[in-house]
Amino acid sequence: MKVIIKENYEELSKEAAEIIKEAIQKKPNLVLGLATGSTPLGCYQELIRLYQKEGLDFSKVIIFNLDEYLGLSADHPQSYNYFMQENLLNHINVKQENFHIPLGIIKNIEKFCQEYEEEIKKAGGIDLQLLGIGSDGHIGFNEPGTPLNSRTHLAKLAESTIKDNSRFFEREEDVPRFAITMGVQTIFEAKKIVLLASGENKADAVAKALEGPITPQITASILQKHPDTIVILDQAAASKLKGKY
Repeated sequence: MKVIIKENYEELSKEAAEIIKEAIQKKPNLVLGLATGSTPLGCYQELIRLYQKEGLDFSKVIIFNLDEYLGLSADHPQSYNYFMQENLLNHINVKQENFHIPLGIIKNIEKFCQEYEEEIKKAGGIDLQLLGIGSDGHIGFNEPGTPLNSRTHLAKLAESTIKDNSRFFEREEDVPRFAITMGVQTIFEAKKIVLLASGENKADAVAKALEGPITPQITASILQKHPDTIVILDQAAASKLKGKY
């Protein structure tokens, strides 16, 4: 695991975008796993700039998103599909047929989850997975207690996650209680992983994930065993680490 500590959020975002840019230039048909939430937004803005100003070509890139709220349609303003369209996809030359995201409205959840796994496999697996980390140490919606060998599944959101995500909704009670998410093992199988964390409120989770025991209670801790993970932090998110990086 490589840990990079940057001065601030802007520098962190540029570093992440640069890694993605280099991966696309090396493999134009890169299979890219993406995340939602506020942390990757700066990275997405920089990727848009790289496309618009430097001609970074996304036309062959295949994207798989980590998760989606159960019960929200693709065009719902708080859905993760809507988030990705507004904050990245509408501004780059990625093909819509190359964008995959769990559906929020589905009849057979188990069947859909198996099919999502099969789609990833059919694409050759994820080459590079971008991640954030929850304040309780989760990746994707793999909340504390999720088995580390889990695959794409229906996840019940922890109260801390509901509270954290309520800032995107009018009221806390509007936050969906369930989501479809890639499993811990699904994420772990990505060839390269880039995890981003910014702000003092993520410092505890970062310290536990990087320096604590590998445990289902902190699903991000599995990344300690991953052969090619880069963790990019700002000073505040790195503030509780004990090791020298």
